[in-house]
Amino acid sequence: MGKLFITLGEIVRTLEAYPITVYDDKSYEDIKIDCDRVYRLGLELLGSASDLGPGKLVVTGVSEKDFLEKLFGEEKKLVLDDVFSNRFEALFVTSSIVPEELIVKYAKKYKVFVFGTKDKSSAFMSELSNLLEERLEPTITRPAGFVSIYGEGVLITGESGVGKSEVSLELIHRGHKFVSDDLTEIRKISTKTLVGSSPGNISQFIEVRGIGIVNIQQLFGVNSIKLSETINMLVNFEVWDKDRTYDRLGLEEKYVEILGVKVPYVSIPVKPGKNLAVIVEVAAMNNRLKRVGLGAYNALIGDLSDISDLTPHLAKEAVFVWNRQDED
Repeated sequence: MGKLFITLGEIVRTLEAYPITVYDDKSYEDIKIDCDRVYRLGLELLGSASDLGPGKLVVTGVSEKDFLEKLFGEEKKLVLDDVFSNRFEALFVTSSIVPEELIVKYAKKYKVFVFGTKDKSSAFMSELSNLLEERLEPTITRPAGFVSIYGEGVLITGESGVGKSEVSLELIHRGHKFVSDDLTEIRKISTKTLVGSSPGNISQFIEVRGIGIVNIQQLFGVNSIKLSETINMLVNFEVWDKDRTYDRLGLEEKYVEILGVKVPYVSIPVKPGKNLAVIVEVAAMNNRLKRVGLGAYNALIGDLSDISDLTPHLAKEAVFVWNRQDED
């Protein structure tokens, strides 16, 4: 996977900035930005500009304007020349401030683009940082359906023909939200968080064997679609194997690693007569309870341990015996 980038032109259009400097021999439209850090001009004016360079973006606002107004003559020229000589890619001037002539002069000297925005510095930096993080964090595409169940993002995987799309369709019919079918684009936005979405060309569509491709938004309405969702767990469908012993107590927490992030994982055996949509729905709700320390197994052990003639150890054994009696 090549290095991710976003063009400066896309940033300007997305954040509704407007150009202040224009160059005949240089266009900002296709300039690639691959650094997700946003710099404040204030720190650079104080002599910390050594980290700047091509591909970097800088924001300036009211505080920097007030600081520059206190500098005069050669001192101001030396400071600005030192900053812009790093040839960073662009300077965004916030709060509809008209940059002073010296800023424009040194920006043009080193071919640095200057843009204006009506937003305040804090709001603009937040939007710019979010945009950069969203576009520059690692992204992969995996063969999986993705639904949002009561706000829990659930990836659904399994062999072709096992019933993933049909389960997604049933979940949508039950009022949950559809994100993607068959292919899910997964983006890492922090060390612990993954976000899933549908590749643009298959958004809103789902393939159901025997029917064909259907448009979820047209069938169930705009509220049945969600463009993206945090990935909270992965559910894998596998064909039932009568010779295999499946987990019945949920003692072992299982995880699968995606882009370096551990995602809770459950494997659901598929056989005739099972309502898989309900099982996935319950798995999603149970996963949410586990995250806040309310797992059903721990709660049951706690209840049994309160019985006077059972120690916690015996309580655990009792649950095991009770569970083994309930055989399929």
